[in-house]
Amino acid sequence: MPFLQGFRKPQALRRGDPVVAVAPSSPFERESFEASLAILGKRYEVRYDEGIFARERYLAGADSRRLQELLAALTDQHTRAIFCARGGYGVTRLLAGLAAQLPLVHQPAHTAAKPLIGFSDLTALHGFLQSRQQVSIHGPVLTQLTRLPDATSERLFELLESAAAPATLTATATYCAGAAEGVLVGGNLSVLTRLLGTPFMPPLRGAILLLEDTGERPYRLDRMWTHLALAGVFRHIRGIALGEFFKCEEPQASYTSADVLASLAAETGLPCAAGFPIGHGALNEAVPLGVRVRLDADARTLSFLEGAVTPAAD
Repeated sequence: MPFLQGFRKPQALRRGDPVVAVAPSSPFERESFEASLAILGKRYEVRYDEGIFARERYLAGADSRRLQELLAALTDQHTRAIFCARGGYGVTRLLAGLAAQLPLVHQPAHTAAKPLIGFSDLTALHGFLQSRQQVSIHGPVLTQLTRLPDATSERLFELLESAAAPATLTATATYCAGAAEGVLVGGNLSVLTRLLGTPFMPPLRGAILLLEDTGERPYRLDRMWTHLALAGVFRHIRGIALGEFFKCEEPQASYTSADVLASLAAETGLPCAAGFPIGHGALNEAVPLGVRVRLDADARTLSFLEGAVTPAAD
């Protein structure tokens, strides 16, 4: 696994900047999408293509539609940020096309880093960006914004608009004592395991690994975690920050998903704190991926040692 190096950061956003909404995964409810656009529109100039409302089985339209929409957002020199409509499934189907259309060598200047915001299925897109040494934002999708507290939305906007390090997050439990520093990478456990063995797995050596999930029973969490272990992931990272594992219980079982995760974390011997307000639960605090953090499992804190963006140009 490659060592982590310096990640490219986008410039900070300013009020009124043009941003774009995309749907690279599953289809979504139009009403909640438009309600969230109203929130976003108070701050930025929001654009989207009408094709975003397409539906094809469990996808927001054909692969070709979603790929072209995403490529346009990534390469448009006027777009300052990319907000994803929802997760679900579909991004992994686009990764080969993205890599073919955006080769690592001779990239045009307008493919410079710009913040991409999303989580869940968007973990695959974060992995793609981190594999290219680019910072991105693990944070709310657009259909979530109206359901989140104002303070959570404000954290996202501050993260995008200020070069200062975001506020420290606090977990609820220590699974394995210790502290470590490294670059934060990861996201949804289910999606991350699908990147193993591909060129789109984020660089992990020396990293702090963020994991969260929803709707996965404990034995499935165990299976995916063991997959990471067999692939050597826990030999390369320095610590583990666990977000929420929402609706991950086995009905009528004598054990919980937290019991299973705590045992798995202890087996790694790595500093691990759990219950950070990140993921599919009532809160989904935005965090930058590709920035240096300090995980103190004893204090149950995740501190950010740098911001997600560089100061806005004059």
